[in-house]
Amino acid sequence: MVNYADIDTLSSVYLEDSFVLEILEPSGEPSFRGEFVLTENHPRYSTPASGEQYCYADGMLTFPNVTRVEWVRRSTRHFTDAAGEEDLGNIDYLDRVDDYWLIGGDWGEARVFTEGAPRLVLA
Repeated sequence: MVNYADIDTLSSVYLEDSFVLEILEPSGEPSFRGEFVLTENHPRYSTPASGEQYCYADGMLTFPNVTRVEWVRRSTRHFTDAAGEEDLGNIDYLDRVDDYWLIGGDWGEARVFTEGAPRLVLA
């Protein structure tokens, strides 16, 4: 099993405290729009904004060349933070298992079959 933190392009991101804002599925390929936590090792890291615990950046987590997606479970539950902003929860895990990526959180769990590694594109 390979954890997302072992992938160069995701090693400076902390998904467990990032917020999923929307799950898009164009052509059946899931993409996760969110506010992603950047660690101090990330080139776009900056001191957290006043009142924030982390440095956040808007972005999209995508999977290249998806051949199949199996949703294990899904939830439409939304969470509201102290500022009144809604999200779908965090990404609790993203691991490579055999020939798929297992990704899950409060919003659900999916097996994403692809040979490539997930990519994070920041806005």
